[in-house]
This record gives sequence, structure tokens and C-alpha cells, in this order.
Amino acid sequence: MDFRLTEDQRALRKGVRELLARLFDREALRAAVDAPSLDRELWRELGAAGFFALRLPEEEGGVGLGLPEAVLLFEEAGRVLLPGPLVATHVAAGALRGAAEGEVVVTSASEGLVPWLDEADVVLGSTEGAVPVRSVDPLTPLHRVPGLVGAVGAGSPGPAGEVRPATGGPVTGDDLVAALLSAAEQVGSAGRTTDMAVAHAREREQFGQVIGGFQAVKHLCAGMLVRAELARAAVRAAAVTGDPVEIAGAKLLADEAATANARDCLQVHGGMGFTWEADVHLHLKRAWVRSEMWLPAARAEEVVAAHL
Repeated sequence: MDFRLTEDQRALRKGVRELLARLFDREALRAAVDAPSLDRELWRELGAAGFFALRLPEEEGGVGLGLPEAVLLFEEAGRVLLPGPLVATHVAAGALRGAAEGEVVVTSASEGLVPWLDEADVVLGSTEGAVPVRSVDPLTPLHRVPGLVGAVGAGSPGPAGEVRPATGGPVTGDDLVAALLSAAEQVGSAGRTTDMAVAHAREREQFGQVIGGFQAVKHLCAGMLVRAELARAAVRAAAVTGDPVEIAGAKLLADEAATANARDCLQVHGGMGFTWEADVHLHLKRAWVRSEMWLPAARAEEVVAAHL
């Protein structure tokens, strides 16, 4: 099986990166941090570009592509820390009128956490008793729904490989797609923090030479690259096979890559990386939030272990 990108897939990735560079550059990122709110115009632009309708059939007004192409979109979204309930809106695009076009914002309760609840037009799942909680990520407002948090050690396969969550019901195909797209965002973030660390290591000087010349810094950057590429391969392979266990494994690897790479990127940047003005901490905080949603580690590990 050949997992290399086709020419069309490379063109799609390039086009999405250029689109996001225009719609959500660093200036827009910092503006969103200072005044977090969902940009409806940006949402509609994403809809017009086919971000949410990518996997819908052409006869239904969609782009007619598949999950392998969707993960490329979400990798790019993760690179720039694009805010909003992207995963839920994309997954619901075929069922809710207006979602595919970006006219409707959809969010969903996952592991008891609901992002962007106050600004969503449609909420999937029960949010009864939801209370706002302080989010570690300034770009992801959160509510928590009591009683819906997954229990450690619960996720296990049911009949015919069906995955069962901590709450006892089956994880649907949409849940698995959401987990994989969230993993793709993590991969994009892991790749971006790798690039940031390498760029800084090539420019920052200490003791008369760039810090990238020191073996300890080289080892950090090399480890970041390995984690990012391993997670990327797992996510893209799972997008091709659609296997629930491979998706769980890909989510595990992607969560680890995003969080560990952000920490190592902070290390390479030194004291400057911990400042509010730097973007490194934003990647770490977003990675933490994503890690707690859509098959978090405790559940993903049980899914994989049960199939061994």
C-alpha cells in the first residue's frame, strides 16, 4: 500500500496552506488571543473554500474527496492554530443544513468537554448542566458537562470490532472520524513547533555560535522531527484504512507528538519561549486541550490493548 501523497493531494495541501496564510496569519492569531471570539466571516470563507464540505459527494454540493484528503486540511489548520469547533462542524456537514457552507457553527460534547458552546448554533450531544470552566487554551472556551467524563480504563472493543467508550455506548463512525481529524490537527501543530525550534536554533547565538551547533539542541530537534513524522505516518495510514484500532493508535501518537514537541520547542527557545509574546505556549495549550477530547489517552490505550 502506497501512502505517499498524489500530485492532487500535494496541490490540495499547498492550496489550503496558502488560503490559511491569507485568512488567518500571525496577526490574526494574536488578535484572536487578545479578544477570543468566533470569527463568523472566517467561518463562511472556510465554508466557501470547501473546508467543511470536502467529504460530501459532488451531487450534494460537496467536493467529493475522502478522509485522506480531510486529514491534510486539518494538519494545516493545526499548524496555524485555527480556532473554532472545526472537527464537529466538518463531521456534521452532511447532516445539518448550512454547516457545509459555514453558515452554521456546530459543536459537540466529547469526554464531558464542550468547546465554543456559547457561540455554536447547533450542539450535538447532551449539554444538560454544562458549566463554563477556565480553559488553559485562550483560543478554546470550554464548558464541562458533569457525568459525561470518560472513566480511566473503560474503552474496549465490542462485537465485530465496535469500539465502546467509557460511558458504555458505542463510539460511532463519526466519533472515530472526529478523533482522526483531531489527531491530524495535533500532527500539524507538532510539525509547526518543529519548524519553529529549528528556525530559532539557526538564528539564536550563544557563546559565539548559533545554538543549533550544540549537540544537545540538535538532539532535541531530531527527536521532535521523529515524533512528528511517526505521528503523521500513523494518521495518514489510518485515514486510508479507516481501522478503529489504527485510529486509536494514531491519536495516541499524535497527542504525544504535539505535547512533547511543544515542550521541547519551549526548551530550545529558552526563557523567551515562556513569554506571552511568543507563540510556542499557544501550541502547548491547544495540544493539552485536544488530548483530552476525542479518544484521550486512557481510552485509546484500552482500545489498542484489547486488540493485541
